[in-house]
Amino acid sequence: MNHNFHRHEEAVQRFLNAVEPGSYIRPHRHVDPPKWELFVCLRGRGAAVVFDEAGGIAEVHRLDPAQGEYGVEIAAGVWHTIISLDPGSVFLEVKEGPFEPKHAGVFAPWSPAPDDPAVADFIAAIERAVASR
Repeated sequence: MNHNFHRHEEAVQRFLNAVEPGSYIRPHRHVDPPKWELFVCLRGRGAAVVFDEAGGIAEVHRLDPAQGEYGVEIAAGVWHTIISLDPGSVFLEVKEGPFEPKHAGVFAPWSPAPDDPAVADFIAAIERAVASR
């Protein structure tokens, strides 16, 4: 669930993103136009996961304010997702605007669609990778 602080036409998008464990934010990237994203964990714990072109996990950025791991900036054009590791996790997300639905992002072709039964296994694999790093 999101809470926007911005209007869609503004140059910078700023919003809260409440994410529960097991939620699926399909891996995506912003290439047209290229846009960076900043994630800051305000409550709970999570991880921003960066993927290579083939869908392998390239980087895991833990987001845990209790451990001094507050946030990460994801470069434009990089495949990524965010996961929640604690119930009630809330992230501040900031990215370049304006919001245009046709340019909101490109979903990774190697990731399952939200209604695909493979989503649960995909999320579990990401969670295992995060736990092992």
